[in-house]
Amino acid sequence: MPDSLHNDASSLREQYLEYGFLGELCREMWRRGIEMDILRSHTDRSGYDIVLEAKGIERHVQLKSSFVGAKTARQKVNIKLADRPSGCVIWVQFDPATFELANFLWFGGDPGDALPGLGEKIGKHSKADKDGHKAERNSIRVLNKGQFKTIPTIARLADHLFEPNPT
Repeated sequence: MPDSLHNDASSLREQYLEYGFLGELCREMWRRGIEMDILRSHTDRSGYDIVLEAKGIERHVQLKSSFVGAKTARQKVNIKLADRPSGCVIWVQFDPATFELANFLWFGGDPGDALPGLGEKIGKHSKADKDGHKAERNSIRVLNKGQFKTIPTIARLADHLFEPNPT
């Protein structure tokens, strides 16, 4: 697969990764004998992409992704996510050649807890105006990769989503 396809078809890539992620998570929950509902937001203007519900726990999730080895060092997060029950950010890392999910980066709290503080670093628009100025996006905060916890497997991620005090 040409590297340019990851950039040229980034929206399609994001959809396929979401399908793969949800498929893996559904299989894990099925193995555990736990039913899970998935609601998908048509837009992410409310700060989340999907809502996951299992065991009476509702998680509003903003999904992010990058391939293993990418130089991506930060992610932009909508502050409205902090207003949602048990909000969290899941950063999916994948193999660019096979699309296999490699691991997950987690930013969130225990079920029922508020989203940890997003900090004060305000995001900017990715495109500049005619004068080269990139305007601030007051509803966006920037999280550095170091603020995320690495979760190596989908099983451990399911624990973080739906179990109190996961290890």
